Amino acid sequence: MFTRSESFKQFLRHYPVVSIIVSIHIVLYLLTILPFLPNKWLFEHFAGVNLYIFEGEYWRLITPIFMHSGFSHVLFNSFSLVLFGPALEQILGKGKFIFVYLAAGVAANTATLFLEPLTYIHVGASGAIFGLFGFFAAIIMFRKDMISYANSQLILTITIISVIMTFLQPNINVVAHLFGLLAGFLIGAALLSNKKRPVFSFTRSSSSRFRNQRPSLKEIEPSKLLLLGIIIILALVGFLFR
Repeated sequence: MFTRSESFKQFLRHYPVVSIIVSIHIVLYLLTILPFLPNKWLFEHFAGVNLYIFEGEYWRLITPIFMHSGFSHVLFNSFSLVLFGPALEQILGKGKFIFVYLAAGVAANTATLFLEPLTYIHVGASGAIFGLFGFFAAIIMFRKDMISYANSQLILTITIISVIMTFLQPNINVVAHLFGLLAGFLIGAALLSNKKRPVFSFTRSSSSRFRNQRPSLKEIEPSKLLLLGIIIILALVGFLFR
């Protein structure tokens, strides 16, 4: 589910939304570092600046999702999207995936707007990517038949590590990470909790594989609840004492 075996052309064909988003990351980053271009102009007009948003530049709630402040920043976020985005794009479909990704990113930036100072400046796709983690957590909670036990444990472990690293690394928008995670989970809960109508489409092979790998409810429920509890506790403690 999270391992990539496709060729480059196959990846572009199967996951067009993820491919386009990563391409936007790369193009915008290159435009900010090329010496013959007015690279500061992009940050001046599209970075998330709380003061300017309050003054009516509301596009800054969206544009920071696609901008990054350095090579390691764009590399890590793009790699994370390539690793975890394709599975959700395949599960949700292109339209719903775009909605979840942008909604989580905007929710993260809106929380940053109200919880950080007016002079706070931020860029990066981390809030939207944490939204993907949150959506996966909702799948694990509400639709266990859609994901194998091994993959559910993997995504929860990575989510916990990501939350921990949020408070250990410098210059991290903690608010965006936490509220992006929360937004993704709530969106997933809203879409997945209604089991009367199918929300997603699967191929027969992939859905049967997930069902065959899924253990019983008694076997997996305590560990998943414990891991989710740890995520929430770490998030709250880190947010209160950062």
